[in-house]
Amino acid sequence: MTIRFVMCQPTLAYYRVAVFRELASRDGIDFKLIYAEQAGVRNVEPEGFEAEFVPLKHLVPGTRKILWYPPHLSATDGRSADVVCLPWNPYFLSVFPALRRARRNGVGTFLWGHGYSKNERGWRTRVRRWMSTKADAVIFYNNLIRDRSVAEGWLEDERAFVALNALDQTPIQAARDAWLTDPAKLAAFQRDHGIAEGPNVIFVSRLLRDNRADVLIDAAAKLKDTNPTLKTIIVGSGEAEDELRAQAKSLGIEDRVVFTGAIWGEDAIAPWYLSSHAFVYPANIGLSILHAMGYGVPVITSDRTETQNPEIEALRDTENGRLYPHLDADALARTISEVVSDEAIRPKMAQAAHDTATQKFTVKRMADGFEAAIRHCHEQAQKRKG
Repeated sequence: MTIRFVMCQPTLAYYRVAVFRELASRDGIDFKLIYAEQAGVRNVEPEGFEAEFVPLKHLVPGTRKILWYPPHLSATDGRSADVVCLPWNPYFLSVFPALRRARRNGVGTFLWGHGYSKNERGWRTRVRRWMSTKADAVIFYNNLIRDRSVAEGWLEDERAFVALNALDQTPIQAARDAWLTDPAKLAAFQRDHGIAEGPNVIFVSRLLRDNRADVLIDAAAKLKDTNPTLKTIIVGSGEAEDELRAQAKSLGIEDRVVFTGAIWGEDAIAPWYLSSHAFVYPANIGLSILHAMGYGVPVITSDRTETQNPEIEALRDTENGRLYPHLDADALARTISEVVSDEAIRPKMAQAAHDTATQKFTVKRMADGFEAAIRHCHEQAQKRKG
């Protein structure tokens, strides 16, 4: 039996394409994506799966939070889908009638989301949990929040699934292999960009204040005497760029901080990663952790995991990276120094990081989580039909 599965998403981001393509390839699942647009996220073209673009409706003028999405209702009409994935987001008001409509029309449903907010409010927690009672299942981004939710007693174990967030490692590994098989080219790149001596640490992301690259620059300044050849590579652009440049200058380390600007494409960014001894993301880390680990670079980030994004589950302290006391620049400096100077441990951490990204947090395993939820929801809907 083929299950007609429709997923409704606010965007079609580039890092989701491989997951949706993998899901569409599964036997017995007829997959369709319906997606909209979202500020700050660039939509890409679908590849290897059916997709339809439908714009969002903003119900409250002047705000982008209160949303209505007509496909939530059309997908749950009982004619176009057997199972529907809806966003686990209280601001999508259309989800509420869609869940009722799905139950009435014999359509299985699951909600996909973090299951929490870093800026949680009591009402949002209560609404999110209430939403979960109206769906056949929910899918979390990581096991930590899934298991905690079940332990707290508001979610049944059999309705709780996980689709570990993943990046398509195919282009990452191709770029990595291409550069590593030509060491002379990589060495020339390092000389040309003044990072040949090392050690080097790297930060790659949009330069947003929430990501706290300023703490990394403070830590770098504290290492200028004990680690005089250390270079800090900042890849990205954004609202905080001018502030970060001014900070490096005021601390007297502008010659030790390399601002590259935004870099697009794996072949272009690969030599920067492969020239780095650690990836340092002071706070608010997300999918970047899997990007760095895919290149075999150990990750250093904050130990306040509840303020991080779900992908923090990939980090195992002292095995494939390090956690440092939250926003403590002195502690971060010590942690950086320990990682870049330990020639016995760092290669093992690098290998463990690579294994994590390529073997555990994979597109296939993420699609496995979705498939398990789809089949569970279809079974529940069939039972209701009698």
